[in-house]
Amino acid sequence: MQKIQNPILRGFHPDPSIIRVGEDYYIATSTFEWWPGVRLHHSRDLIHWEFIGYPLNRISQLDLRGVGSSQGVWAPCLTYDQGKFYLVYTVVKAFYCNMYDTENYLVTASDINGPWSEPIPLNNFGFDPSLFHDEDGRKYMVSMVTDHRIPKKYAGRLVLQEFDAKAEKMVGLVRDIYCADGIFLEGPHIFKHHGWYYLFCADTGTGEGHGQTIQRAKNIWGPYEMYRPVDEKRLEGEAYSILTSRHHEDILLQKAGHCDLVETQDGEWYAVHLCGRVSKDRNPEDAARFAGARRYMLGRETAIQKMEWTKEDWLVLAGGGNTPKDMVQAPECAKRWNSDSVETETMAEKKESALRSFTRDDFNASELSLDYQSLRIPMDEGYISLTARPGWLRMYGRSGLASRFSQTLIARRMTEYNMEAETCLDFSPEVFKQMAGLIFMYDTENYLYLHISHDEDIGKCISLLKSENKNYKYLTDYLPLDGGRDVILHLTVREGMAQFFYGYWDEQKLKKIGPCINASFLSDEACSEGWFTGAMIGICCQDLTGFGKYADFDWFEVRAEEKL
Repeated sequence: MQKIQNPILRGFHPDPSIIRVGEDYYIATSTFEWWPGVRLHHSRDLIHWEFIGYPLNRISQLDLRGVGSSQGVWAPCLTYDQGKFYLVYTVVKAFYCNMYDTENYLVTASDINGPWSEPIPLNNFGFDPSLFHDEDGRKYMVSMVTDHRIPKKYAGRLVLQEFDAKAEKMVGLVRDIYCADGIFLEGPHIFKHHGWYYLFCADTGTGEGHGQTIQRAKNIWGPYEMYRPVDEKRLEGEAYSILTSRHHEDILLQKAGHCDLVETQDGEWYAVHLCGRVSKDRNPEDAARFAGARRYMLGRETAIQKMEWTKEDWLVLAGGGNTPKDMVQAPECAKRWNSDSVETETMAEKKESALRSFTRDDFNASELSLDYQSLRIPMDEGYISLTARPGWLRMYGRSGLASRFSQTLIARRMTEYNMEAETCLDFSPEVFKQMAGLIFMYDTENYLYLHISHDEDIGKCISLLKSENKNYKYLTDYLPLDGGRDVILHLTVREGMAQFFYGYWDEQKLKKIGPCINASFLSDEACSEGWFTGAMIGICCQDLTGFGKYADFDWFEVRAEEKL
């Protein structure tokens, strides 16, 4: 019997939304302040997933300049109807304040690979919008509502409004379909089965108390009745979760919740959900935020669970209970796609090619690998070039690492707690305000940066900078480097402990620089502002003089060791 190994999308891939079109499955996940917006993955068997691109890849569609850490693109919902793909999502412009700015948009495409349309403004009623296509052709959007009043009127509130596809706008009244004093719901989706409308929602935030509830009604406008599973672990005031990791700190998949559903071509049901794999470290007991909380360097990931219907037409976790499973039974379609066929060989070749592309990039292609993302802005020819020096990536230095407007930086996700990264660069800085190197980061306030610069006394030099919630500290002196020699920068991470190395390309011998560092502060719970993304590994260049000094990178390599 074939099994699916969780998580299916490893590293920073939260808020999954899934659809099936014929024999093809697609998942969309949140990207927050990272550009381009929304990551799309494709599968034929729900086991193997291939990254295929981003629908929001033009400035006219998405302008993230100035947004804060963990703001930007939240909770995309991907649907399909009558030959057209629909993607609704939120762009959060202000969040860590009293009044949130949460703008909801829709883009469409006839092909999943695009081009996707210009965004259609919908409404600003909170975040996590989801579009439902009813059998009669009418369409509705459900979302949660934020309440800036003190005290709040409700702990949780969901609203529904009709969408006119021809007019491309919201129409009719905005109506409450869920209001509660105790149980907070978000991430809502509506689906229909056997004449019932089901309201499928995330409950209790997105931390270790996270879960998933289900309600139903005969009318889309309600009233909705919540399913109340028998759960010995449920405490007074908790949500009635059909999937949750709370009270089970020892299992692999923590933070389980924020689900979406898909029915296979064989009538099987699966739910994708966000989850997290915890590190061995915790926040200090006197931390200003999340005191004593466990840390999640990989961010929130995507997992999948098999579901089943009860005799009373409620959807529950297959096999009983409500805790997520590491290994899940694969669907019937997996048998067809994993037989000895030409299609299987093609998929295996694609997987091997994608793996090679991910581990090492020699910058020999005409375009930058899709897997890279930049902060808030696209890396166009004004920032990077693959042609100025063939076989190298030229990065033109711009703003500093705290900038929310014009950084020259590209990065990949940290997908395992054991990993290595390496790059080789040619850089000749002239002043201390010019820097380039290898960065291990969570956001603009939290990173470890091994970089080359220039010092007035010793000339070209290398140093290691740590920023932890804006507390800046150099972990080494300025160490001299020979001019005119390419330098290798290397990072090794073992269970969250980071050790940096450096050396010259023509020697192929590396030596340690700085101490072995507990890098778990690059984590959801440890950061003072953002906590919705995950650790990233990248290369970057800064020139605070404004003259655009460039650095040339010969390669960039990231190797992850899967360890459950």
